[in-house]
Amino acid sequence: MATDPEIFTLAVQVGLVIASGLTLLAGYRVIKGPTVPDRVVALDTIGTNVVAIAALYALQTGEGLFVTVSLVLAIIGFISTIAVSQYVIEGDIVK
Repeated sequence: MATDPEIFTLAVQVGLVIASGLTLLAGYRVIKGPTVPDRVVALDTIGTNVVAIAALYALQTGEGLFVTVSLVLAIIGFISTIAVSQYVIEGDIVK
């Protein structure tokens, strides 16, 4: 039977593979569309997956810097999603 550290390492590695694969699938949706809102949602998904990858990598390596990186990426992703959705809805970001 696997010990706890081995299970944790395996879970983190599986999470990294799944998040990376989903990022590639979302990249396909960004390219193919078919509509602009689909592309916006796919870009937001990519941003979320990159945050997850950075956090999982921080868990795997024990480097706290990657947690900070993931938080900054999450904030930037949130702000950019709001800006793009505002542009799609109204055609202008700032009124």
